[in-house]
Amino acid sequence: MEDILRGINIAPSILSADFSRLGDDVEAVLNAGARVIHIDVMDGHFVPNITIGPLVVKALQPLVHGAGALLDVHLMIEHPELYVAQFAAVGADMIVVHQEACVHLHRVLSQIREAGPLAGVALNPATPIETLAEARYSCDMVLIMSVNPGFGGQGFIPTSTDKIARARAYVPDNVTIEVDGGVTEFNAGALVAAGANWLVAGSSVFGGPDIEERFTAVAKAAAGGV
Repeated sequence: MEDILRGINIAPSILSADFSRLGDDVEAVLNAGARVIHIDVMDGHFVPNITIGPLVVKALQPLVHGAGALLDVHLMIEHPELYVAQFAAVGADMIVVHQEACVHLHRVLSQIREAGPLAGVALNPATPIETLAEARYSCDMVLIMSVNPGFGGQGFIPTSTDKIARARAYVPDNVTIEVDGGVTEFNAGALVAAGANWLVAGSSVFGGPDIEERFTAVAKAAAGGV
């Protein structure tokens, strides 16, 4: 897990996959080399959309873990502390909560780690990285939202690249930086160069029939930013 956490990884987001053939789509990116699968959980309250829950994570767990990959569960929900145990129980390796959704963020990060997974904090585009002045020492990853959360297929917010660079300089060296939203083969190298480790890619990977080729294109572009 340590190698994956510290390495440069493209994390395909199943939000953009074909849910009528979800297992096949996930298997395709795993075969192409994906070692992180990103799962967006939305509740229709914190963000204006409803997606999936623990049952889908449980269903994917044997396939993903069987390939030596990790399940990166991004909770875009209110009161995430109520669901940490459920996602941990079905195989989440990383649970990411939003700083904006947690009144007691340190407590929630501790809860995640005690349940077994690694703990991540996500920041919306308008939330400064400096709001993690204390929490940066209590998490394993910081996720920079480069779109406003809630829907796939949005365009990348250009100022996010500078925010990634500021985050890399602000958080401890052992904290992974993830970026989520609008990642493509055309900006992946610049995002890695700015300091991102994990790049969440949804429609740029699952947006056509050639899933493995699309994943490979983004991965090659990311490798160019190292």
